[in-house]
Amino acid sequence: MPRNVFPLDSTKTFTDQQLTGHNRWHPDIPAQVHVKPGDTFRVDCREWFDGAIHNDDSADDILNAPLAGVHVLSGPIAVEGAQPGDLLIVDILDVGPIPQEDSGPLAGQGWGYTGVFATRNGGGFLTEQFPDAYKVIWDFQGGTATSRHVPGVSFTGIVHPGLMGTAPSPELLGRWNAREQALIDTDPERVPPLALPPNPDSAILGSLTGADFDRAAAEAARTAPPRENGGNQDIKNLTKGSRVFYPVFVEGANLSMGDLHFSQGDGEITFCGAIEMGGFIDLHVDVIKGGMATYGVSENAIFVPGNTDPQYSEWIAFSGTSVTLDGEQRYLDSHLSYQRACLHAIDYLTNFGYSPIQAYMILGAAPIEGRLSGVVDIPNSCSTVYLPTGIFDFDVKPGKNGPHRIDPGQGVPHSAA
Repeated sequence: MPRNVFPLDSTKTFTDQQLTGHNRWHPDIPAQVHVKPGDTFRVDCREWFDGAIHNDDSADDILNAPLAGVHVLSGPIAVEGAQPGDLLIVDILDVGPIPQEDSGPLAGQGWGYTGVFATRNGGGFLTEQFPDAYKVIWDFQGGTATSRHVPGVSFTGIVHPGLMGTAPSPELLGRWNAREQALIDTDPERVPPLALPPNPDSAILGSLTGADFDRAAAEAARTAPPRENGGNQDIKNLTKGSRVFYPVFVEGANLSMGDLHFSQGDGEITFCGAIEMGGFIDLHVDVIKGGMATYGVSENAIFVPGNTDPQYSEWIAFSGTSVTLDGEQRYLDSHLSYQRACLHAIDYLTNFGYSPIQAYMILGAAPIEGRLSGVVDIPNSCSTVYLPTGIFDFDVKPGKNGPHRIDPGQGVPHSAA
């Protein structure tokens, strides 16, 4: 096993660990670990809510989830010799649930969860159709996920970090805050909000203290969206065997990571939409000097996916166009067309006995493929959702004898705001 440079004790909270990570982006957060180019090492990661979500049949914990405290990230990890303008090479050698802990109260100990947030807490991709809080528990065995809340489904996980990135420079952080505040100002009372401004409440900034902490907490960017440094990209194929090239904006690069997922569909459409868990990630790092200019990667990471994804060979696909549910035509709105494709898939699955929320949870957690299939034919963009048929315990394709009807069981725990 590689040397564990950021160990975590599952019995302790994030801030009670030997090393304290962070839950905001800021260039002044000190590195907790230093490694060298060519090093291989392990990093433990807490579940993104730091144990606030429980293995039970209630969604109250999702309704009241401490959103101001996410994401709890392991790091920063400084790489010796990395300078602004370089590219940081990060190889994901392995990633998985908490090792040797297949039973326990913390997500990653043999189980994980998928949630839908209430609209007031950010909602999800389909928040107008599903405005309340919901939760599904998934059990892991032999790399396969099953759920008591969504019967008749099992699939192999594509384990990956939902969030990994380098620290921003002061200038880059300033641009983030300015542009996101300008967006908020266009509709400051919107629910859910258009963006999340800096918020000192529940900020964790590694070993910063005193006046330095107060100043940084007022400036630091929330970790919810992806940005030029990588961050919360939620790319399901960023898994074992992947190589990522991150832009370096500060000395040492200051790499951080967390928000591990056992599985996820393209888009993480329920927002808390992957199978969330704690676990570990094994990494190898190196540096390409001057790589940002050499390869024209001035912002946003590029990556080479690994080749360990489950190999599903048969799919059933659903399409959608940029027309609203009430018939309004939108111009090449790919976001809307993907929503419509997802809604068509949900409607289809209800014919087999699933409730709409069970079908929604399947799309969020299972390894669906989402594609932009047409973006040039005005006025309609076309998006498609590919659902692997092999994840079901029955034939989910249309047939002359009609759809097989499953027993939906106890259903998905629900908590209304």
